[in-house]
Amino acid sequence: MTSNASPATNLSDRFSLFPFFSIFCDLSIYLSIYLSIYLSIYLSQSIHYLSIYLSIYLSIYLSIYPSLLSISIYLSIYLSIYLSIYLSIYLSLFIFIYLSQSIPIYISIYLSLFLSIYLSISVYSYVFIYLSLFISIYLSISVYSYLSQTVHIYLSQTTHIYLSRFIPTYLSILFISIYLSICFSLFRYIYLSQSIPIYLSIYLSI
Repeated sequence: MTSNASPATNLSDRFSLFPFFSIFCDLSIYLSIYLSIYLSIYLSQSIHYLSIYLSIYLSIYLSIYPSLLSISIYLSIYLSIYLSIYLSIYLSLFIFIYLSQSIPIYISIYLSLFLSIYLSISVYSYVFIYLSLFISIYLSISVYSYLSQTVHIYLSQTTHIYLSRFIPTYLSILFISIYLSICFSLFRYIYLSQSIPIYLSIYLSI
């Protein structure tokens, strides 16, 4: 009796558990479908938000970076311009101060040399002219007086006539020599007065 009843009870128990098993399977399927849909929606939304955040970040970065780059470029340009202007002003002031201190010294030296040379040459030429005139006049007067005295005292009438012809010739030669000496001294003075400034300008330019 006991052996015949136990299989029937076991089978009935199995059939009684089958609806619960089917419900559990259905629930698991629905849960898996729901979870997959939820996860897909959540992940899609999170990816969407992430893409939005990334796009905002990239747009902000790309908007800031060129501005920073342009600012750095403008700053470098302004700094280079400022430094070039400052250096040019400083160098010009330095050159101006140096030249303002050194040029008067050189100009005074060159002017003193020029004036000394020019004055010495002019004084030499004037002295040479006056001395030549004085010596020629003195020699002509002395020779004439000496010859006139000697002619009247020692020479005869014929020699006096001869000397009277010779003396004008001699005096004319003497005056010609005086004139030539004056012309030569004037030519030397004109030549020196024209050539010395040229040589001085060449020397000053060197």
